[in-house]
Amino acid sequence: MIYTNLLLFLVAVFLFTMDAVPEVPMLPGWSALMIFVFTVVGLDRLCVYQFSRSSTLTSAGYFSAEKRLSIASLLVFGFGALYLCDAKYYLSILSLGGHLPALVNVGGLALFLAYLSIMWRVARRNYQHVFGRSYQPLGFIINNVKANLPIVLPWVVLSLCYDLLALIPYHPIQAVLASQWGDLVFFVMFLLFVVLFFPPLVRWLWGCRPLPEGDLKDKLQRFCKSQNFKAELFLWPLFEGKVLTAGVMGLLPGLRYVLLTPAIIQTMTMEELESVMAHEIGHVKRYHLLLYLMLICGFSVFAGLLAAPFIYFVLSQNVVIDQMVNFGVSPDTVETTMYGVVILTALVIYFRFIFGYFIRNFERQADLHVISAVGTGRALISAFEKISYMSGNIRDEKNWHHFGIGERIDCLVEAEREPEKSRKHDIKVRNSLIGYVAVLVIAIALLGQYPTGQHHQEYKENYTSAYLIKKAADEPENPAWHQLLATFMLSKKMEAEALAAYEKAYSLEPANPKLMNNIAWLLVTSEDLTLRDPLKALTLARTAATLMPQGYILDTLATAYWANGFIEEAVDAEKQAAFADPGQRNFYMSQAERFMRESYEESVSRKESEQQNVIEG
Repeated sequence: MIYTNLLLFLVAVFLFTMDAVPEVPMLPGWSALMIFVFTVVGLDRLCVYQFSRSSTLTSAGYFSAEKRLSIASLLVFGFGALYLCDAKYYLSILSLGGHLPALVNVGGLALFLAYLSIMWRVARRNYQHVFGRSYQPLGFIINNVKANLPIVLPWVVLSLCYDLLALIPYHPIQAVLASQWGDLVFFVMFLLFVVLFFPPLVRWLWGCRPLPEGDLKDKLQRFCKSQNFKAELFLWPLFEGKVLTAGVMGLLPGLRYVLLTPAIIQTMTMEELESVMAHEIGHVKRYHLLLYLMLICGFSVFAGLLAAPFIYFVLSQNVVIDQMVNFGVSPDTVETTMYGVVILTALVIYFRFIFGYFIRNFERQADLHVISAVGTGRALISAFEKISYMSGNIRDEKNWHHFGIGERIDCLVEAEREPEKSRKHDIKVRNSLIGYVAVLVIAIALLGQYPTGQHHQEYKENYTSAYLIKKAADEPENPAWHQLLATFMLSKKMEAEALAAYEKAYSLEPANPKLMNNIAWLLVTSEDLTLRDPLKALTLARTAATLMPQGYILDTLATAYWANGFIEEAVDAEKQAAFADPGQRNFYMSQAERFMRESYEESVSRKESEQQNVIEG
C-alpha cells in the first residue's frame, strides 16, 4: 500500500499545484458549494456500498476496497473539487495576501485528506473486524493521516521554507533564491531534511517504539554486528502490527532504523528473522536508499527537460492549431492543459514502470544478498512461504513494486543452484543504473540544444495567423479583422498577403486614412519589388494626409513624393511631419536629407543588387 499511496499522493499534489487560481470561479459560490456537498455525499455512499460487501471483511478484500476508493477519492478531488468547484480559488485566501502560497498547498493537501477521511470513516468497522482493534472514528482517521503524511511531508516542509525565506528582507538571501543556484540550494535543503529529520519524524508518526530489551534484541544486534551494520531496532505497528513485513530507513548510521512488525517477530524463527534482517541490510549495503532518492529526483529532471520541447513541438503543428481555432480554445488554456496532461502521464509512467522496474530489481538484489550474508537462502524462502500462506495464499500474485512472492522464491532457489545468478543480477542492476544516468545526461545535453523557444514562438505565431484568418473568413464584412491580419502578415514579412488583406479592409472602409497610409507605405517600401506601385501610393497618401495630417502619415506622403520624383514636395512634406510630430523631428529631417542625397531609382537598384547578392551567396 505504501508505494500505491505514494503514487496517489504524487498525482494529487501535482493536480493541485498545476491548477491555476482563476480571477473569477467557473460557477457561483452557491453552485460550487452544492456540487462540493454532492461529491462528499456521493463518495460517502460509494464507500458504504463497497465496505458493505462481505469480501471486505478479509485483509485482502479490505486492502482491495481501500485501493479502489482511494483512486475514486483522487478522481473526485481532481474533477469535482478542483475543476468544477474551483477549490483553489477559495483556498487562496490562506496565502495571507500571496505572502505564503505554500499554505494554499497545505490547504489543498488537507482537502484531499478530507476526501480520504470519508473513506476511512466508513472503513473503520471493517478494519476493526479484520485487525481486531477498536478505534473511535476521529482516532482512526488521525491514525491513517499520520500513516500517509510522510509521503508528502518533504514537499510541505520545503514549500513552507521557501516562502518563509522569501519573506526575509535580507538581500543576499533573496539574491540566492533568484539566482541559478536557487534550485541547487533547495535541493541541498531537501537532502538535509531527508537525511537528518525525516527518519525520526516518520518513526514518530508511525508510532514505532524501540524493540524491548531481551534475548531477541541481543541476538539481532549480534547479527547486525557480524554484518558490520549499525541501526536501531524498532517495532512497527503497521495495521496493528499484524502485517508480516519489515523495513529500513535512514541514510546515516546514527539515524538508521530497522522496523519489524510484531507479527513477523512472532511468526518467524530466529534463522528466518536473521534472513529478513539480512535482506534489509542488503538494501543499505547496495545503497538502495540513496538510489531511491536519486530516482525520485530524476523524475523532476526528466519532466523538466522533456515537457516543454514535446508540448511546443506538438502545439506548433498546423493540424493542432486548426483544431484549437475551430473549437475556439485559447492558446493559454491548451498550453496549461497539455502541460498538465503530459506531466501527469509522465509521472504515472515513470513511477509505475521506470521507478517500479528499479525497486523490483533492488528487492531482488536484497533477496540475493541474503545468500552471501548468511550462506544460504533457505531461511528466507521459508519466511516467504509463511508470509504467502498467512497473507491469504498470495504466492502467485504479481506486484508492480516487488516481484511476486512466488517469483522471489523461484529466484532464490535458482541462485542456490547457480551461485553466478547473484553476480549476474548485480551486473544487470549496475548496467541499468548506468543506462539510466546515460539517458539522463544525453537528454540534458540534447534538449539543451533543442530550439524550444523557437517552437514556442512558432506556436504563438501560427495560432495568431490561423485565428485571424478564421475570423476574417467568418466575418468577411468586418474590416478590423482584415486589418489585423494584414498587420500580422506584415510583421512576418509576408508582404503579398499583407497587401491583399489591407486592400480587402480598404474596400470595406474606403474612408479610413490609416488603411490608405499602410497600403501606400507598403507600395513604396516593400522588400518584394514587384509589389511596388509609387503612383498608386501617392494617390492614397495624399488623401490620407488630407484626412489625417499626422507625422507618420505625412512621412508616408513624403516617401511617395520621393518615389515619384517630386523631391521638393517630399522635403516639404517631411518638414510638415516634423512640425506635426516634434518628438520625431530628427528622424523626419534625416529622411529629407536622404531624399535629396539619393533618388528612388538608385534606392531600388541598390535593393535589387543586395537581393541578388543574397541569392548568389
